[in-house]
Order: sequence, then structure tokens, then C-alpha cells
Amino acid sequence: GTLNLLQCATQYWQNLSESDQYEFRFIHISTDEVYGSLSFEDEPFTEDSPYRPSSPYAASKAASDHLVYSWWKTFNLPTIMTHCSNNYGPWQFPEKLIPLMISKALREESLPIYGDGSNIRDWIFVEDHVRALLHIAEHSLPGERWNIGGECEVSNLALVHHLCDQLDHLKPRPDGTSYRSLIVFVTDRPGHDLRYAINMEKLKSKLHWNPQVSFDQGLTETIEWYLQKQDWIQRTSDRANYTQQSRLGLLTTPSP
Repeated sequence: GTLNLLQCATQYWQNLSESDQYEFRFIHISTDEVYGSLSFEDEPFTEDSPYRPSSPYAASKAASDHLVYSWWKTFNLPTIMTHCSNNYGPWQFPEKLIPLMISKALREESLPIYGDGSNIRDWIFVEDHVRALLHIAEHSLPGERWNIGGECEVSNLALVHHLCDQLDHLKPRPDGTSYRSLIVFVTDRPGHDLRYAINMEKLKSKLHWNPQVSFDQGLTETIEWYLQKQDWIQRTSDRANYTQQSRLGLLTTPSP
């Protein structure tokens, strides 16, 4: 897919006027997963961190990154690459952690957490991510690479605790107990990286961009949106069969 986009974009770009070519940008949105896993003591990823993808998904994203970089170096296509941390917010597909936990909690189903829940992710509100992309599109030079994060490292367990506590306030259970009682720990998934963390100093110092939405504010807005959109969650889950919660890397053998 990335190769096709690069080929089509290059053909389009080459047929532009000189002034339009100067304004053109191909922005490739990558992920922090290409950098691999950090320990609890490691410094956050920078734009110069080596690539060490762990999962098939991360490996495919790393391959796409290399293609984009090669188009910049070989054909001078004005590319820009970004690496973002975990997004959250309204309209996120129900397979993802936050909407999945919300919908399960409201259905009084168990809330499965991989391993012991200590895996850490950096979270950014989706509208902050979009604002960063627009800012980069307007101000970045071609050939640059930018890390985008929310500067909010949270363990999976702490995140689900936070979700449960907010749901206890926004939509209390009929029996008055906390949604935390629904939490269960399940076998860790293969290739589950321990920690992702983004160093955003380059973006902050060179392009003067900072996230605007705090984690508490963004999470409250997200939960309130999903509370009003349970019909959308159900329709989307049924249509895409997300209730199976299948993940790349969890290989199954077809039934005979």
C-alpha cells in the first residue's frame, strides 16, 4: 500500500508546476512501535532511536518507513515522517483498549488485562494528534522526521483503573460496586512490548508545538462520548466482528 501511494504521489508531484512542487508534502504517519520495546529504566524514543520492531505489525510499518525514506533520498519526493504514540478519543474502533473496556464494563462483562497489566504506553488525544499533523504539514521541511506524543505514560492496569473510576462516577453500577471488580488477568499476548515512551523535544523546540488536552480531560470526554454511542459501538462490532478480539500474532489452526 505504501509503495503504491509513493508511486502515485511521485507521478502526480512530477507533473506539478515548480511552485506547486515546492508546496507539496507527502506525510507518512508511522508509529512508535517501530522502535521496539523499552525497559522501565530506558530513556524515551527519539527520532534517532534504532529500529527494533517486535511484532509483524511493527515490522510492516518499519518497512513502510524505509520505503518512504528511500523515495526522499532517491527521487527527492518531499516526504515527512511522523511517529505517534497511542491515540484515544471518540470514534475509535471498539477493538481498541479504551472503547473495548468501556463497552465491556457497561455490559457487566469481565475486563481482560494481558499479563499483570504493567505494560506502559504513552497516550495522546486524537485531536491533539491531528493538530500536530497539520502544524507539521505547514511548518516542517521535507525529509524531516517527528515524534508526536502526549507525554502521558500510563500502565495498562492504571488506565483500566482510571476508566473504572470515571465510570463509577458517570454511570454507577446498580449494586453500587466498582467496575474494578470486573478486572481479570489473562495470558500475555505474543511479542507484547513492555513500554513505549516518546521524547518530543524536537517537535517542541523546533516547531513550538505542545499537546493541549490533558489525559484526565481527554479520557472524560471520550467516556462521555461512548456512553452516548453504545448503538454505534454495537453496530460497528457486529459489522467488523471485533468481538473476537483477534490480533495479528495470535495464530490459530483452522478446524478440520
